[in-house]
Amino acid sequence: MIELEGVPELVDPVMVAAFEGWNDAGDAASTAVGHLEREWKGEVFAALDAEDYYDFQVNRPQVWLDGGDRKITWPTTRLAVVRVDDAGGKGKQRDLVLVRGIEPSMRWRSFCNEILGFAHELGVEMVVVMGSLLGDTPHTRPVPVTGVTSDPDLARTMNLEESRYEGPTGIVGILQEACTHAGVPAVSLWAAVPHYVSQPPNPKATLALLNRLEDLIGINIPMGELPEDARAWQLGVDQLAAEDSEVAEYVQSLEEARDTAELPEASGEAIAKEFERYLRRRDDGPTSGTATGSAAESGPGTYLRDTSTGRNRAPKPSAKDEDAEQKEQQEQPEQDPKRESSDDSDDD
Repeated sequence: MIELEGVPELVDPVMVAAFEGWNDAGDAASTAVGHLEREWKGEVFAALDAEDYYDFQVNRPQVWLDGGDRKITWPTTRLAVVRVDDAGGKGKQRDLVLVRGIEPSMRWRSFCNEILGFAHELGVEMVVVMGSLLGDTPHTRPVPVTGVTSDPDLARTMNLEESRYEGPTGIVGILQEACTHAGVPAVSLWAAVPHYVSQPPNPKATLALLNRLEDLIGINIPMGELPEDARAWQLGVDQLAAEDSEVAEYVQSLEEARDTAELPEASGEAIAKEFERYLRRRDDGPTSGTATGSAAESGPGTYLRDTSTGRNRAPKPSAKDEDAEQKEQQEQPEQDPKRESSDDSDDD
């Protein structure tokens, strides 16, 4: 039975889910949902009955001490709600229903139906399931995140890939298909984790998933220490790779393959997306009518960004440049009027 006592009426809710286990390489996906719950102080309002879905010999309960009392935490899946008061930086409110748990050991169809029951009662407009997998991707490059859906219309309108996968699947794939059959728009976001450094945590992959989630549902996510953790993680892997020549050569081969394959993707649209994300995250300050950088710091032909309009403008020439231009014009030979007239007649 679904109990929703104490849950406020939600505004444009989106359900975001991730599960530890087979679909969570480097714990990147479950950590992403945990980050959302922590940053927005999510309130847990429901938990699925562990007896129904988990084999406790596979996912064992944890015993811990609360003062002098011994308590047990059972492996399960919990639902929490968070309120985003400034979605997309436009002062618009939007709520998220966060589902975080462990891939169930049994009764997957009942498991998905129970989650969909909560989604229906809460008026969820879309379900986003996050996962991470091992791939042949170098740790030195941006983490590729693929957005997949089984709905052709959703794939077209949200610029996603339509799923064509065949083979073994996990709870992420099963939940997405259950949503599709129930008429609930569903998307899965997959981050590729380097298989040669698969142990958790992987803050770089977690950060990539959250960035893609921002773009997908139009919210601003406070990243906290994740960007710094991602840089520290990459530096640590760099040092480990430098100590092993075979690993270093392998990483280099992955880099070359990745750069060759993704060269066409270095498009203006991709650059514009990164710039828009930067604008959303920059600190508030007096930026009206100012440009980033200065003409003195820019080379010839460099254009500056006017932050008041979002357009590029040419830097104002210095006095030295103006003098040189005047001198060059004075040294040029005068144009022969007769020759000019002749040229004009030829053109006619």
